[in-house]
This record gives sequence, structure tokens and C-alpha cells, in this order.
Amino acid sequence: MRHATKFLKSRLLAKALTAALLSVFCIPTTAAQSNKTKQTNVKRPPALSELEQLRKQYIETTKEYKASLERLLDLYKASVKKAEGRRDKSKELFKEGLISRTQFEESEQAVADEQLKIAGVQQQMKGAETHIAQTLLEIEGEKEISRLRLKPKRGLIQTTSFIRYTGAGGWAISQAGKLEMFFQQAFKRPLPIAVFGQGAIHNRWNLDHRNAMDVSLHPDGAEGQALIDFMRRNGIPFSAFRGAIPGVATGPHIHIGRPSHRY
Repeated sequence: MRHATKFLKSRLLAKALTAALLSVFCIPTTAAQSNKTKQTNVKRPPALSELEQLRKQYIETTKEYKASLERLLDLYKASVKKAEGRRDKSKELFKEGLISRTQFEESEQAVADEQLKIAGVQQQMKGAETHIAQTLLEIEGEKEISRLRLKPKRGLIQTTSFIRYTGAGGWAISQAGKLEMFFQQAFKRPLPIAVFGQGAIHNRWNLDHRNAMDVSLHPDGAEGQALIDFMRRNGIPFSAFRGAIPGVATGPHIHIGRPSHRY
């Protein structure tokens, strides 16, 4: 009987020890699997395109450039204070007749030179801010155009900043004569063509404008509206801009032809 009791106790102890060991080794495994599941379910952000990466890098580099200009500005401000101190001292010496007028004027010119440096740096800082703002506006402008391009209504897209008509047939820049004739007959003056084919601004922005032309008309004006109506009736594609969109449009005008794509 005593041996049976000992045997039973040893069996129970073995079971308890096995259960304890299983709990110790199974819990980390479950936790690891849970963490792995969580990591698998985490959505990774979409990879940036090459153009987006370049823009991001450009903005970061411009910010670093602006920060370096701010440090340079502090140095120039300190130089101005020193130059002003020398000028004030020269002014007193000149009054006492201890230095010539030429020497005093040289000290004044030194102050002006240092102030000119400050103005130059401030202008560069303003330019850096403008470049950053233009890049951000260009990104937003292209996003809006891309988004709206997917859902045109009868080939027409209208926003507060531009109008785009996809056209109903083929277009070639050789058809420009038809538009010029219409405008001449309607308004008794030549069609105000700003750029015919590829222009310098399009080269700078890497836009293919070879089969298009830009007309200096506001799309909301009487002449602009008449030209737009004529092009829609004849299935001629166009993009009419009410204002500037950095990297896309320099100001209000009507782009006649298919949208210009980047090289």
C-alpha cells in the first residue's frame, strides 16, 4: 500500500512538472506567433516614385541650404555691428579733425557693403522658401490633375484653377490656321499666340510641347470663352488655366492640344 501511494504521488508530480514546463515553453511561442501575425498585418506605406523621391530630396536639400543661409546671416549681422562701431568712431575723429573726410566716407561705405551682404542673403532665403512652396504646389497640382483625369464628364474637366477638354478627334499643330481664322473673323485681331510648339519654358520644365500652342487669353474672358466654345464644337483638345501652377502653367492662358507630358 505504501509503495502504491509513493507511485501515485510520483505520477502526479510528473504530470504537474510536465504541465509547468509546457506552460513555460508554449507561452513565448504563442507570443512570438502573435507578434509575427501583427507584423504581417501591418500595412507598409507605398514606395515613392523616382520623381517623388527627387522632389523630397530637393525640398530637404533646399531646407538645409536655407539653414546655412540663416547661419551666414548671423555672421553678416555681427559684421554690420562692427562696421557701424568703426563708422561711429570715425565720425567722432572726423569732427575733431583727426582723420580726413575720405577716411570717414570709407567707414560709411564699409557699413553699406555689409548691409548689402545681408540683403543678398535675405533674398536667397526668400528664394529658397519660394522654391519649396512651388515644389509643394506643383505636387498638389499634379495630384489634382491626375485625380480628376480619371473621371471626366463627357471629356470635360473643370476645377477652380483649370478647365481641360480631352477632344473628340485627332489634333495636329498644323490645324492652328483654323483657329486663327476663327479668332480673326470674330474679334478683328490676330489670335494672341504666346508659344507655338516647343518653347524655352517647356524645355526648362521638361515638357513635350511640340504638338501644342499657348494662347494669351484668360479662359473666363469673352475672347477666351468664345475660343473655348469653338474648340469644343470642333472636338479640339485644350487645357485652360485660370492662374499659375508651378511647373505646369506660368499664368492664365489656354493651351491648345493634348496635355504636355514630361520627358
